[in-house]
Amino acid sequence: MAKRLPGSEEGEVLKGRIIRGGKAKGEALVSPEPIGFLGGVDPETGVVVERGHPLEGQRVSGRVLVFPTGKGSTVGSYILYRLKRKGLAPAAIVNAEADPVVAVGAIISDIPMVDQVDITKIKTGDIVEIEGDEVRVCGRTGIPEVGRLADNG
Repeated sequence: MAKRLPGSEEGEVLKGRIIRGGKAKGEALVSPEPIGFLGGVDPETGVVVERGHPLEGQRVSGRVLVFPTGKGSTVGSYILYRLKRKGLAPAAIVNAEADPVVAVGAIISDIPMVDQVDITKIKTGDIVEIEGDEVRVCGRTGIPEVGRLADNG
């Protein structure tokens, strides 16, 4: 088991596959739908702008962005890179299944990314830590939520 990040809390640990290694900690922003970065996220503000998307109006900056997979143009990789250069990128990306566009964007932007994770176990607002192939879900305050699965909370 990997060492915990400084200030980390115990929580449910989900294993995945490393796409871009690294460590990150932040509040989760979870979408049940794929995200396309070209036309879906404004590279000047870090806000999801795709009309009708569940995350429309939400800022991805500094958050652990959790979504099933990517979609759209290969230019999406460059949008992730622009977000990183402007300090507006997600702290990390967690996918159920990585697609090449998002994977390349994470790699060239040095954004930790893990896939093959059961993203249904992560809720918007959870504090999530990424280290290597481990995704630790620490609840909304950074403290593990006991009985969370039983009460669907």
